Amino acid sequence: MSSSDFSSSGGEEEREELNMFHYDRLALIGRRLDEASSSRRRSTRRTYIDRERVSGHDRLMQDYFNPNPTYDARIFRRRFRMQPRLFSRIMGDVVRYDPSFERRSDAVGHLGLSPEQKLTTALHMLAYGSPADQLDDYMRMGRSTVLEVFRKFCRAIVGMYSSTYLRAPTRADLRILLRKGSQRGFPGMIGSIDCMHWEWRNCPTSWTGQYLGHNHKPTIILETVASYNTWIWHAFFGVPGSNNDINVLGMSPVFDRILNGSAPRARFEKHIVKT
Repeated sequence: MSSSDFSSSGGEEEREELNMFHYDRLALIGRRLDEASSSRRRSTRRTYIDRERVSGHDRLMQDYFNPNPTYDARIFRRRFRMQPRLFSRIMGDVVRYDPSFERRSDAVGHLGLSPEQKLTTALHMLAYGSPADQLDDYMRMGRSTVLEVFRKFCRAIVGMYSSTYLRAPTRADLRILLRKGSQRGFPGMIGSIDCMHWEWRNCPTSWTGQYLGHNHKPTIILETVASYNTWIWHAFFGVPGSNNDINVLGMSPVFDRILNGSAPRARFEKHIVKT
């Protein structure tokens, strides 16, 4: 996506939803990957279960994706946190990026899981923090498969979209951000910076002290900068939870491009408020 695409109005709503999709779920990705890692360490004997995946696919399609679905676009938007067209776009991109999301047949000709089932599973985990076991009865997918799909989905999203959406603003982007900031009463503003704490459930006991956050649990801090339309153009992750926002800003690379002279130049106005 070029900077001209960023300024175009045609796909603005879709970009905004995709940016919100990234931001709302960053904190959950690490937690679910921890769960996947714990699952790999367990050595348990598998029992084959005929989950009737085809009937599960058919029911999911009738619920959301067929021409006359049981649940309309308004309910789809609420449950998936995006419009159906954005889901279709992401699904197409993911299948092209990782062919394992395609629907395939096994050695005896039985159809496997569909892309719709796999993406719906991953999105439910991200949107609601659903445990892997909880999705089995509706998605017809075992726990280990759910975690594998989730892991691949996260990697695909990062691989496909990070260079487009998680990037520093260009000169053209800065002009748009500054104009929008002025229109909203904040001249010279190109984004809002804030931190959130991600709970580290598997933090080693010996590290707990330095990662103990304000909620008395081990946390890791994520710092982000978001624009007026929730475009996340900076993310800094990994600072121990015992730090406050000012400490995080002191360690953050958010101003590095300005300090080393590689940031694009832009004109802006500043208002000084006297108290």
